[in-house]
Amino acid sequence: MASTLGVAVVGFGWMGRVHTQAYVRLPHHFPQLGLRPELVMVAEEVPGRAEEAAAQFGFASTARDWRAVAADPHVQAVSITAPNFLHREIGVAMAEAGKHIWIEKPVGLSAADAGAVADAVAKSGVRGTVGFNYRGAPAVERARQLIASGEIGTVTHVRVRLFSDYAAHPDGALTWRYERERGGSGVLGDLASHGVDLARFLLGDISALTADTAVFVPERSRPDGATAGHTRASGGEPGPVENEDYVSCLLRFASGARGVLEACRVSVGEQNNYGFEVHGTKGAVFWDFRRMNELGVSSGTSYQDQPVSTVFVGPGDGEFGAFQPGAANAMGYDDLKVIEAYRFVRSVAEGIPYGATLTDAVRSAAALDAMSRSVESGAWVSLGA
Repeated sequence: MASTLGVAVVGFGWMGRVHTQAYVRLPHHFPQLGLRPELVMVAEEVPGRAEEAAAQFGFASTARDWRAVAADPHVQAVSITAPNFLHREIGVAMAEAGKHIWIEKPVGLSAADAGAVADAVAKSGVRGTVGFNYRGAPAVERARQLIASGEIGTVTHVRVRLFSDYAAHPDGALTWRYERERGGSGVLGDLASHGVDLARFLLGDISALTADTAVFVPERSRPDGATAGHTRASGGEPGPVENEDYVSCLLRFASGARGVLEACRVSVGEQNNYGFEVHGTKGAVFWDFRRMNELGVSSGTSYQDQPVSTVFVGPGDGEFGAFQPGAANAMGYDDLKVIEAYRFVRSVAEGIPYGATLTDAVRSAAALDAMSRSVESGAWVSLGA
């Protein structure tokens, strides 16, 4: 019989709910796992929200202050899904309290913040997983294998895109997401962090970059009360948007490959248009999150006029077999968080890292910091190994 792992969730907005649902589903998809999550505590400062979460999902206890989670000996692992500006303080405190952490990206507001959490995890000996969920898509993992096998030849260049309209409405509330002090670098931390992780996951380390950013919706209304997700607010006190709506970036990889990364949170007409195109000397591979379980693959010896085939992933690709019995059956976003939960809990059970780690978070944050420096200087910025 599987042992239990006492888990807590800190911050119960939309992402806290997603993490909780992943824990609940974990035994159904991965019954072989030697640890079974037990929902011990949920912490949320908005009045009533933790109690609602406990009533729906069965958390044993609730708290308004996340410090109660750190102090509870029954909590062994923690999901940190609070706003970005709290990630460093909470992450360090949980690691120092001996709690394994599954923390959402970006891990804080800078590479220094991510590094502080990574150091605390390393010193305490706990496990740390980061919410770079798109790398866990079975099609993305298959693409990585195709690239590594040399099927498309030597990679020459990649384009990574992350376009969304979640902030496109001018009545979108001026929440913490749009403040430099609490939300950090805007779309860089929110979407481009995923883009950097995908680029590194597929092609290896980035050696240098140059970037440009813009704010296209410069002013928003402040909300009257607590918010969740991307709330609208009209008629309230207006305030400035302090961080970036858009970023474009040229990348140089240690391998010699080149890349383009582009992300925007105010792209009207684009709903979660995330994906990549990787080109090599003999072929190419294409992925679109909106068709998550498909890959476009071009390979062979034709070079010119070489066709592209649609490949449906199936059992044997990543963790697909834990969800569907045959190729071309659909998986969705929440399934990616179940995969994250599985790899997090497996890391705890086996003492070996699985999935994205704090090292990946630090590397992503370093690239985001370099983008900001490049915007300020107008120059290329080198990244250390």
